[in-house]
This record gives sequence, structure tokens and C-alpha cells, in this order.
Amino acid sequence: MTTVKKGQEIELEISDLAFGGKGIAKLDGFAVFVDQAVPGDRVLALIVKKKKTYAEARVLSLLTPSADRIDAPCPYSGYCGGCKWQFFQYERQIEYKRRHVAESLHHIGGLEHVTVHPTKPSERIFEYRNKMEFSCSDRRWVMPDQLGDEEIDTSFAVGLHVPGTFDKVLDIDACLLPPSTGNRILTEVKHYMKHSGFPLYGLRSHEGFWRFLMLRHSVAHDQWLVNIVTAREDRTVMKPLADALYKKIPGVVSVVNNITARKSGVAVGEYEVTLAGDRCLKERLGQFEFEVSANSFFQTNIRGAAVLYDTVKKYAWLSGTETVLDLYSGTGTIPIWLADGASEITGIEIVESAVANAHENCRRNGVSNCRFLVGDIREKMAAITHSPDVLIIDPPRTGMHPDVVKQVLAMAPERIVYVSCNPATLARDAGLMKDVYQVVEVQPVDMFPHTFHIEAVARMVKIGK
Repeated sequence: MTTVKKGQEIELEISDLAFGGKGIAKLDGFAVFVDQAVPGDRVLALIVKKKKTYAEARVLSLLTPSADRIDAPCPYSGYCGGCKWQFFQYERQIEYKRRHVAESLHHIGGLEHVTVHPTKPSERIFEYRNKMEFSCSDRRWVMPDQLGDEEIDTSFAVGLHVPGTFDKVLDIDACLLPPSTGNRILTEVKHYMKHSGFPLYGLRSHEGFWRFLMLRHSVAHDQWLVNIVTAREDRTVMKPLADALYKKIPGVVSVVNNITARKSGVAVGEYEVTLAGDRCLKERLGQFEFEVSANSFFQTNIRGAAVLYDTVKKYAWLSGTETVLDLYSGTGTIPIWLADGASEITGIEIVESAVANAHENCRRNGVSNCRFLVGDIREKMAAITHSPDVLIIDPPRTGMHPDVVKQVLAMAPERIVYVSCNPATLARDAGLMKDVYQVVEVQPVDMFPHTFHIEAVARMVKIGK
């Protein structure tokens, strides 16, 4: 039996990928999870954590690269927390994502012989995100090749967090995930912040002015909303920046300022001021139009969302006469997508502002057969007396509460379409229902290239139907 110790340097052959994106090496059956490694790699690794049944390691040097490795186009790859898999061929990324869904259903849910289709790829693997959030920090995380460079200002960073650090930010010149105009906006805002005389926010001290830069892009109209989050309101410094962005950069139609004195590191203001242009963007999803404000929830890969919702509609098997219940209905995008195929759709959502947006989205798109209930799903489901023909479940990453699972089984609709952003909780919930519902097929949909995240749509039918 091989003995593994923390601090040990060891050569490893990577044989598989774990959900979460780490490579797996086996030493006499003992699992070592290696960050930034893919199957086929031979690496010299440092053991950074040792537990009873597994160890964790990081790569010190790549001895023999996998045939599936490619050169990452981004200079921050391996350091930034945004893209874990830029060095991994995209075709192999989506293969492993399909495997993770299938393995979760088998190992966690105890489900046998489920058809898991090949992953539907993202139309774009770069420039696919319509929302980006850059953090400001007075503590810059310095790249290894920049160590000792005295010209680097380590008290200024506008960019993305390095995994495992809350107070240090990797200063980003350009990111490959938003359309290229987003990087021009980032450059302009960083230059203005640098020369404004106002300090960046300290994530430890909770002092400073500039907190976040958040960008939203409308794919349909190629327009931009720029949201700058600050610790207090000061129009003398904000208005010139807003006017410059609005005039200089084509496509910028909205500049807003969210203001918050709260210490929590969330890019949402206690209130918002419109500085230039409109308060919202207009976006299209399929044939439907939506208003997207700085703080509203909207799918970040709009092209992928259309593929996802088309899959939901296909699996719902609607003929025009069905009643549909949608749990965790958010801003109403799935009910609106399904509206022309059902007689009536009811959505349940706990966030009041999301339900207000859902009503407005229905009004804007001429949809009259959707209604929305605000409140806890457990309470609202109990008040529904008629079982729907089709149940849509689109829960958060944590999946369904056990009480909600019990209520679903008691309600016993003939068909369920489960939309998942976490294969583990999809498998757990499907396993809890397997005596009543069969998972007939699952369609993974890749919305986040170069990450291990995967969406999946499961078609479930009541056994005996």
C-alpha cells in the first residue's frame, strides 16, 4: 500500500476526472484529486491535503501532457477562478460532462439503464456570457511571472477572484468570456478609477469607494448596460464617467450606479441611480422580449438558454390542453416559453421581485394563460387542489427540499420535467422518487464552456403510465 503524506512530491498518472473538474490518480486504489490536471497527463504533484480515504494535490510540473491538452488562449488560465478547463479540448469537456450526469444518476440516485444523451454543445465557447462582474480591491494578487516587478501597483486591482482568496483580486486586462466590447468598457472604467483620486474598496478594511463593475449585454440588439457599484453616492465623480462611456463606446445604452454601504461582497446596491441612457436593456429569448435591469436574474448564456428551454418543451409533450405547474418559476421564462402549448400554467416562486418581473414579462409578450404565486413552495403546493398534467421543476443547486419531494409524490402528476444545474442533486431527488417515477431520458446542455458546470433536463414519467 502506497503511503501518501501532506507535503510530499509524487509522480502521478491522471486516469479520470471528478465532478468539480479535478483530475483523479489512483495509488493502489487510493484516490488523489489533482487540480489543473486532465486524463492522460503525467505530472509531478505536491500533496496539499491528506484525508483517510483520499488526498488532494496540485501540479508542480507537467511531465507528459495528455493528448487532450491544448494551449489555453487566456494568460490568466490556471489562476483565475472563472475558466478551469481552457487547456482541455472542448469535445472532451462535453463528453466528461455527459459522463458526470450518467455517473451521478447511477452512483447517487441508484438508477440503472437511464438514457443520457450526448451533451448539446454551446454555440460559442468564448464570448458567450452576457453578464460579467469584476471586483475592485486594494489588494492585488500578483501572477507568478510578475513577482518582484516593482512597477506593479499591488494596491489596485479590478478583475476576478483567485480561488480560495476573498480579499485579493487578479487584475484583468481582458476576459475572453464576454463579447470584446466588454473589455473596452473594462479598460475605460479601470483607467478612470485609477485616476479619479477615489480609493478602491478594501475587502478586509471595508473602506474605499469603488466596489464592482458589472456589465450586461443584449445579444439581440448588441447593446450594453454598465453598472458601477460604489460605497456611497457621489455624482460629481460618477456622472463624467457615465457620460464618457455613453458617448465613446458604441452600444452602451445604459449606465447605472448601485450604491451600498453593506459589508457583504455582493454586487447589488441598496438603491440605484440611472446616470446615462435607460435603466434597462431589452433582450430577446426565442420569439419573446424581456427587460433586463442591473439586478434582475437572466440566463447568462442566452443561446444556450434557448436550447435548454426547447428541450424542456420537447420533454413536456404539450398538446395545448394540459395544465402545467412550474416550481421555482423565477422571472417566468419557462412558463412563457411553454405558454402556447398549454391551457394554463401556474408558477410558484419565493422571491417577490422575480414574480413582479414574471407578470411584467407576460404582459410584454401578450401571454395571458400564466399565473404566479409568491411564497414558499411547501405552503403554496399544499393549497393547490388539482394535480397538474405536467410538473416542471427547476430548483437551485441544492435541489428540492425533502418536504417538496413528498408533496410532488403526493400530487402525482403523470409527467415531470426536471431542469438541473447540479447532477448530484438531480440524482438524489430522482432517487427519492424512483419507486413512483422512471427517469426515461436526460439531455445535458452545456451553458458554461471551460467550466465543469452542466445543465441537464430529465424526462420522468409515472411508472405504469
